[in-house]
Amino acid sequence: MDPNESIAHRIKGFLIETGQLTYFAGRFFKEVFRPPYEVREFLRQCYQMGNRSLMLVLVTGFIIGLVLTLQSRPTLIEFGAESWMPNMVGISIVREIGPVITALICAGRIASGIGAELGSMRVSEQIDAMEVSGTNPFKYLVVTRILATTLMLPLLVIFGDIIALYGSALVEYLKGGMSFQLYFNKVFSALSFGDFIPATLKSFFFGFVIGLVGCYKGYYCKKGTAGVGKAANTAVVTSSLLVFFVDFMAVFISDIFYEL
Repeated sequence: MDPNESIAHRIKGFLIETGQLTYFAGRFFKEVFRPPYEVREFLRQCYQMGNRSLMLVLVTGFIIGLVLTLQSRPTLIEFGAESWMPNMVGISIVREIGPVITALICAGRIASGIGAELGSMRVSEQIDAMEVSGTNPFKYLVVTRILATTLMLPLLVIFGDIIALYGSALVEYLKGGMSFQLYFNKVFSALSFGDFIPATLKSFFFGFVIGLVGCYKGYYCKKGTAGVGKAANTAVVTSSLLVFFVDFMAVFISDIFYEL
């Protein structure tokens, strides 16, 4: 195949995929307000995605707080700015590191799980059976999962931020003798609502794109077991890229508002 034709084919495939994903998102917004509401399935998905991801998020957040503080201490000590450690770590974690790392963890765990689950249901014709029986599979399978990820991710981010700050405070207590009360007083004096609100808002968008991509890849999985693996893999890759894109847009828009 000619290289130019290959590039054109990939661009065409990308545009088609983007259009189909946009249509899928539009269908979600159309179905989410239409009864009946699958409350029990929504709550079950919240438990599956929130509670079962919590330990992984907490362990990762704690390690991030430890490593970030241990790596930053020598440089701050060299410049005589060790007392600024709580301010720097607090702002870094709350604004950027906490939401993005938590979203990437959930993209790896939740998006792949949704893609594999719905892909298996598509391959085994369970979704087709639901359609034949008069049940709305999109409402039951897709809407509940996207809503659950959108709601659960900000909560996971909050817990991850708290445990990351605790890990950082533990290092400061052991290395520098700073009390936990003094550490957190410095952290919260450095933070403002301008730090919390953008980070929380973009966490909702992170959860939405993770759930959307995972459901899309699984719902339209091609036949065969190889298709299930591909759906799970591409769900992780695509949702991770979209997390970075959403984060960039959030930072760009926030920067514009700060300048105004």
